[in-house]
Amino acid sequence: MAHRHNGLIITADDFGLHDCVNEAVEQAHRQGVLTAASLMIAAPAAADAVARARRLPRLRVGLHLVLADGPAMLPRARIPDLVDAEGRFGDAMARDGVRFFFLPKVRRQLAAEIRAQFEAYAATGLALDHVNAHKHFHLHPTVLTLILQIGRDYGLRAVRLPRERGAPWWLVPWLALMRRRLQRAGIACNDSVCGIADSGAMDEAALLRALAGVGTGVTEIYLHPATVAGAPIAATMRGYRHDAELAALLSPRVRRVVEASGIPCGGFTDLFPLNANGKHAT
Repeated sequence: MAHRHNGLIITADDFGLHDCVNEAVEQAHRQGVLTAASLMIAAPAAADAVARARRLPRLRVGLHLVLADGPAMLPRARIPDLVDAEGRFGDAMARDGVRFFFLPKVRRQLAAEIRAQFEAYAATGLALDHVNAHKHFHLHPTVLTLILQIGRDYGLRAVRLPRERGAPWWLVPWLALMRRRLQRAGIACNDSVCGIADSGAMDEAALLRALAGVGTGVTEIYLHPATVAGAPIAATMRGYRHDAELAALLSPRVRRVVEASGIPCGGFTDLFPLNANGKHAT
């Protein structure tokens, strides 16, 4: 019988999006409870994020694949059916999801872009703790298939399962299917996640509520911290309270709750160690 892992991962998404995000990640890891970060490898401040991560050996860093609402790694000439004239993905995710599934030409371009982002991450020399996708686009079965196929070449070992308590009924079967696919592929995943319902508003109160709900298994709580808030970070994040999320990660009260829980904290690397055969420990 497989051993049930228990633990807590506290992650900052959008690492590399802006210098203010990167500064917040470093602060929250050095002085607060942050244990992991998901890197947007093609984002404007990615080089600064990588430099900071190299100074933070205990920060577990993974790849935050951007396939919507953000810049691509490949030039537009390579992926003309995916990006606009500026080389950015749009936010029409339902439409794009249909195109990924039904159009082989679009799917080939998508595979090339996913590989390019994995390759760029590998070139940083940072260990790959985990993979997830911006706006959880890896819930799409075609995207997940490509991540599993391509990620093998780059040491893929863990993927975020965006399974939050109170998820809409229609999403539950998709999450169950995703979990089964990850298990069959031998890829680690968390049991539950917190941060979707309160995205952009994970202040101290919300983080404390999330911590109070942590049970057995591995829980990932993710936030979007930055030293400033809203539109200066990204136009599509106008209502986000990034600075309140940073304050939550730095909160002494939050730290006391985490420490009092006694639950192991870290990244996927820490909570799902590999054995001598390169398989997840059981």
